[in-house]
Amino acid sequence: MATQAAEILKRLGIESENPGAYSDEWIDCAGEELESRSPIDGSLLGTLRMADSEDYNDVVYKASKMFPKWRMVPAPQRGQIVREIGEELRKHKNDLGAIVTLEMGKILSEGRGEVQEMIDIADFAVGLSRQLHGSTMHSERPLHRMYEQWHPLGAIGLITAFNFPVAVWSWNALIALVCGDCVVWKPSLKTPLTAIATQRICAKVLEKHGFAGVLTLVIGKNEEVGERMLIDKRLPLISFTGSTAIGKRVSEIVSERLGRTLLELGGNNGVVAMDDANVDMVVRAALFGAVGTAGQRCTSTRRLFVQKGIAQAVTEKLVAAYERLRIGNPMESDTLVGPLIDEDAVKMMMDGLDRIREAGATVIHGGEKIEGCYVKPAIVKAVAGLKILKEEIFAPILYIVEFDHLQDGILAHNNVPQGLSSSMFTSSVASAETFLSHAGSDCGIANINLGTSGAEIGGAFGGEKDTGGGRES
Repeated sequence: MATQAAEILKRLGIESENPGAYSDEWIDCAGEELESRSPIDGSLLGTLRMADSEDYNDVVYKASKMFPKWRMVPAPQRGQIVREIGEELRKHKNDLGAIVTLEMGKILSEGRGEVQEMIDIADFAVGLSRQLHGSTMHSERPLHRMYEQWHPLGAIGLITAFNFPVAVWSWNALIALVCGDCVVWKPSLKTPLTAIATQRICAKVLEKHGFAGVLTLVIGKNEEVGERMLIDKRLPLISFTGSTAIGKRVSEIVSERLGRTLLELGGNNGVVAMDDANVDMVVRAALFGAVGTAGQRCTSTRRLFVQKGIAQAVTEKLVAAYERLRIGNPMESDTLVGPLIDEDAVKMMMDGLDRIREAGATVIHGGEKIEGCYVKPAIVKAVAGLKILKEEIFAPILYIVEFDHLQDGILAHNNVPQGLSSSMFTSSVASAETFLSHAGSDCGIANINLGTSGAEIGGAFGGEKDTGGGRES
């Protein structure tokens, strides 16, 4: 993988030694050295020098200094620059998608699909640049005009996770750009080269127009960068994607300085399948939702509630489908499941399966470690009410739970702290409408006859309860 990565990175203008921050130019940082290793085979993809606190201050200073200039550019002109960013991403889609796969481990079609999502968001943002509307209202005072006008906030702090190393950045950054905001991006330390490649592609467009510093990047440890972002009043909004535990800390610290947060946290997503559902459709959706990205999506399907009339058929077909899964090198076109992100993720899955067995649930397929970061996705037979069902294990583990009646399935589905994405499979309009009503799913996203996994461009992406209440894109 190392040789292949080096060739791709070179085409993207990245050598083996890389600076770990960008303000209005690339900075030779003074922090510790960081290695990027591929979860595919453990090979070294590249090294970089992380930012320290002084490097961080330089990045935020430059972004804050650029903000007054950027906000005065008319929004449609900002949109045209974002259009050019989208065109550059199109040119580099295959190479950037390959780096996503090599560094994160998702299969190549998903890596390229993630870059396509960035391109689609750019197109969406261009349209928004001509639709930043406010409201006009009738005033109670004579000869008085009253209206709403929205203003940019400043430099936005953006903290992203490893599982979608570029798409989530685009959901935030490209929308922020057309709104007149600058962006300070702290990517996951598990996917630094992907972030550098994306920054190089996009920054060149802004540099050409004289706006270097509108998009900035700072790669560093939490204590050197992450914690400083949370307390930094120069960043009026922090957008954070990650675990619920860390998200609560982000919310607490930022709110203490009366800053704003946009949080996209835990998922633990569920599917409710009724007796009148198309069984094959349920199986395909559950399979894709549970094993796609090796179960490391925030929208991964983790709980499948099946009405008793079709429970046996669904279970048998799912087990048969899991047995045919091609697990291996995600750069190969016939692979469906790549590796977990690292050995710690593998250990987390194995520990989780131990707790699942201790809780009284039964692993009916998979769950074994293969080698390196590769595992066999697991299917677990469980009953409603088990405490372990409330915990999100960020790995390819799918629970199957049987239920009797519609309300039983909905109550079991909602009985978790998280509330991101949900689905119901049914041919009944009444059941579907119930699931979409106040008496149904308590998640931010509810689907009918469509799996939990994925996001729709232009839809407000996010969830309720411990998912944080934020809405991205």
